Amino acid sequence: MSVKTMVSLSQQLQHQIDNKTKPLGALGRLEELAHQIGMIQGTTHPQLNRPHIVVFAADHGIAATGLVNPYPQSVTAQMVLNFITGGAAINVFCRQHSIGLTVVDAGVNFDFDKQLFGDKLLSRKIGYGTKNYLSDEAMTREEAQQAMAAGAAVVADLAAQGCNCIGFGEMGIGNTSSAALIMSCITGIPVEDCTGRGTGVDDQRLEKKKTVLKEAFRKHLSSVTANPGALTILQHFGGFEIAMMTGAYLKAAELKMVILVDGFITTAALLLARLINGQLLDYCIFCHTSGEAGHVRMLEYLGVEPLLQLHMRLGEGSGAAMAFPLVQSAVGFLREMASFDSAGVSKSE
Repeated sequence: MSVKTMVSLSQQLQHQIDNKTKPLGALGRLEELAHQIGMIQGTTHPQLNRPHIVVFAADHGIAATGLVNPYPQSVTAQMVLNFITGGAAINVFCRQHSIGLTVVDAGVNFDFDKQLFGDKLLSRKIGYGTKNYLSDEAMTREEAQQAMAAGAAVVADLAAQGCNCIGFGEMGIGNTSSAALIMSCITGIPVEDCTGRGTGVDDQRLEKKKTVLKEAFRKHLSSVTANPGALTILQHFGGFEIAMMTGAYLKAAELKMVILVDGFITTAALLLARLINGQLLDYCIFCHTSGEAGHVRMLEYLGVEPLLQLHMRLGEGSGAAMAFPLVQSAVGFLREMASFDSAGVSKSE
């Protein structure tokens, strides 16, 4: 779309929004959302088709040490089983709001029975979890590229089925630690200020977690600084689920999909994707502020304002699912609400 066409569309959308039967600006953020979604889709009559959330799951080598997480690594596989049998929060919220759900094994340290679960679990396993970044790089550059490509392919398949609105969720014991390290690399905020309680560590464990992550950051800093970029950061600190989300964001923007951004870990993946595509935020709706400590600072760094503040820190794409009805309302009023002319209502003087 040319700049001239974009300006014209923006003006048409704003005129349409302003001429609905309401005072100017009376629908607040919904008006901003309606304008944004119209621009994403290139039309004054946008629609949301087959909305979907993809939950990427993988294990992290650091989690096997027990240094940064109160739950054992095995909980990742247990929660994946919960997702595919329909018992997790994200299952409840997706059912409630008629959102499709796909669960992807990006690199869980477990072999799932394909005959038992069939198409309920999409296997794109890169490996049985990453390596422990206290002693090694988390993954190879080739594994990072493979994971990003796999995430992009999942999105492309959903788009081919008619989906034009997508959100991402994650599951992986230890992945708040990975996200904190990624955040620090990109934003320059000290790693201890990016580190939160994750699945609920107490004060003593939180201080230990910060100490461990500072040690990991120092170990890899020279390598990351020498060759900065999304692939390098993933190689040293990433998780396979984070790498897949990075590729998924890039493909969703390429396909001009409305992107629902969830919480701390999914925003870390977004930070990586934005290093590759600087226009990525145009397609993103930030759904909520996570209760995880670093998320507020991530959002401030990006200069964005989320829709909800519910003190949630669950992950799984739960915040994206909760915000989706607001996105629906924005599109609904733009498409269906009467104008002053059509309703015969007088405008203000």
